[in-house]
Order: sequence, then C-alpha cells, then structure tokens
Amino acid sequence: MARKKGRRRFGWVRKLPSGRFQASYLGPDGKRHNAPETFPTDRDADRWLVHVEGAILRREWTNPDQAKIRLCDYAESWIAERPGLRPRTVHLYGWLLAKYVTPHLGEVQLGQLDTPMIRSWRAKLLREGVSETMTAKAYRLLRAVLMTAANEDRIIPRNPCQVRGAGSENPDERPVLTVAQVFDLASRMAEKRYRAFVLLAAFATLRWGEITAVRRQDIAPDASWVRVAGAFVELPGRGLVYGPPKSRAGRRTVAIPEAIRADIFAHLDEFVGSKPDAWVFTGKRGNPLRRCNFNPATKWKAAVAAIGVPHLHFHDLRHTGNTLAARTKASTRDLMARMGHDSPRAAMIYQHATSEADQEIARGLSGLVDRERYKKSADDDDDGEAGALVPVG
Repeated sequence: MARKKGRRRFGWVRKLPSGRFQASYLGPDGKRHNAPETFPTDRDADRWLVHVEGAILRREWTNPDQAKIRLCDYAESWIAERPGLRPRTVHLYGWLLAKYVTPHLGEVQLGQLDTPMIRSWRAKLLREGVSETMTAKAYRLLRAVLMTAANEDRIIPRNPCQVRGAGSENPDERPVLTVAQVFDLASRMAEKRYRAFVLLAAFATLRWGEITAVRRQDIAPDASWVRVAGAFVELPGRGLVYGPPKSRAGRRTVAIPEAIRADIFAHLDEFVGSKPDAWVFTGKRGNPLRRCNFNPATKWKAAVAAIGVPHLHFHDLRHTGNTLAARTKASTRDLMARMGHDSPRAAMIYQHATSEADQEIARGLSGLVDRERYKKSADDDDDGEAGALVPVG
C-alpha cells in the first residue's frame, strides 16, 4: 500500500503515551470507530485497518457499537418483533430464554459471543441435569436469534452457534396403537362423551388444540369430514385462547373414516347443542375441554394401563393415526395435507419402513422373481429345450 509517511488511505493510527498504538476509522455509518484493543506496533494496527477496510468493501462490516447490546435485550426484542408467532410459541420462547439462556449468557454482549462460549453453555446445562430435549430447544432458539443478528441486522459477522448436533433431539420412540387398541381405549373412557373424542383424534389425526375447537358446523351433515378452522391454546394467566391453527396448512378438511361415523352421529345427538357454533367436545358444564380436566374425567391412566400401554400420551393418538395413514400407501403430499404440515419432513418420517410394509415389499419382489423365472422357462420351452427352474437364493 504505497503512501506518504504518516498518511494512510484508510483510517488512522496514533501512538499512545503507553507506547502502544490505537487504530480508528470512519465507518459506513459516518461515525468514527476505535479498534476494540490497542496494538504493540504500528504495523499491527495497520494490518487491522486493512482487514476492516476489506470487510467494508465486501459489505461484511458489522457495527461494533451495535454489537455491544446484551444478548438478553436483543433476544427479548427478537421475540416481541418476530412476525407470525402464535401466542403459545411466544410464551415458550420467553420461558426458554428466561430459564436457560439469560441466567448464563444474558449479560454477554453480542459481539463477545463465540462458539466455544456457546459450547460451554450447552455442556453446563446438560451437567446441571437439563434434559437433552430442553437443551436442544434452548439451543435452537439461541441459534435463530443470532442468525437474525448475523444475517439480517448485520450486528455480528457470523452466527456463533456452530456446535454440531446441538439442536437435534432424540426422544424415545412413541407407542403406536393397533386399530383394536384404539377402539378398546375409546370404550374404556370413564365418561361416554369422550369415546368419539378418542376415535376422531386417532383416525382423523387431529391435534389437541384442533379437536377441542371443533364446532357442530365443522362436521359434515353425513359425518364424512371434519373441518379444522381454528385451535385452542392454553396460556398461563389467560386460560384458553382461540386462534388460527398451528400452521397455514393446519387449516384443512379431513375425511372421516366411514367406520367411525356412527360414533360421531351418536355423540352429536347426545352431547352437542343444536346451534351451528356449539362446541362438539366439552366438559360436563358445556365449556371447551381443558387438558387439566381431561385425564381425571376419563381416568386416562387406568384406561391406558388396561390396554397394555401405560405410558401412552394423548398426542400418541395422532401419532398412531399418522402411522396408520402412512401404511395405506398414501403419497407424501396427501399425508402432508391430512396431517396439516407445510413441510414434507414429518410426512416422510411416517413413511419409514415398518415390518408390515417391509414384508409387503418382500412379497412384491418375490412376485417379480417368480414372473421372471417362469418367463425364462416359457422361452426355453419355445426353443425346444427343457426349461430348468433354478432356485434363486
């Protein structure tokens, strides 16, 4: 970099009384910024200025003043300003931030965060007994917050959340009921009003918030379909809040299997008001059903123990329905529509090979082999030769 002695093309360097050198420059924001540290030599300070100039030319420069914001302040603003978050998601993010992130990293400035610090934080959570699932959720939240800081707001040069596998969860495989077990469970509900609730949750693969928000007008006159028009979420201090479904694809119409339509009719006749907006599944007083009331009313623990699946959760009914639907050879797109998912990822999970499906594949392959063997035999006979069938190992 040719220049006259004492003059620089970019930035300034001055010698401090301590003998060290301070570098500064005029940033794209029109303000003068000092290097975060001083340098032992003029050449070291100059090298730093060359690095900064290159970042500005490549449009990779980040404002060091903005990088001084505390992580807790930035994350709280990120949650408040994030578009399209459902109330339950806002609550979850705020809880994760307050419980697992802020106590450990909240006071750290964004510009000071680095990958070793993130790795150490994650390891500390696990050492303190936080489950892998909750640790992964907290890590994913932090990664999303810092992704915005790096890619959108340009506060930091890169996302420091680069810990391999830290955002992955490996939960235990959830149980899948047989069709017989679903009907057995429905018949064991302590109150008859919950029989159709169990059947519809399983065979229409509805989420808790979706099925509790179904109204009479959301079920076809012939009970051939159920429409998901909204969903309930339960928030601390606010109770049940009615809103849109979990995702854009969640607003859907699901065909009801003919085998359970009689149960739906019987439920509508006995337990549901005649008005179109009457809730289909309620407690004894006619109010929308709440989770805290469901287990005691149905004697759920006794019922699931009686069918041989003592650790069954209500959400496992949806898991069962999705698994059974995948076994019908439905396409990924059709499964996505029925399940209410925007992404094919969940649908593809349910299309993983099961022992039943694998046996069917084996039978199909066996048929192909048999046809090829007999075709060869027939061709040999046409040539006037004895066609010996050679066993295929």
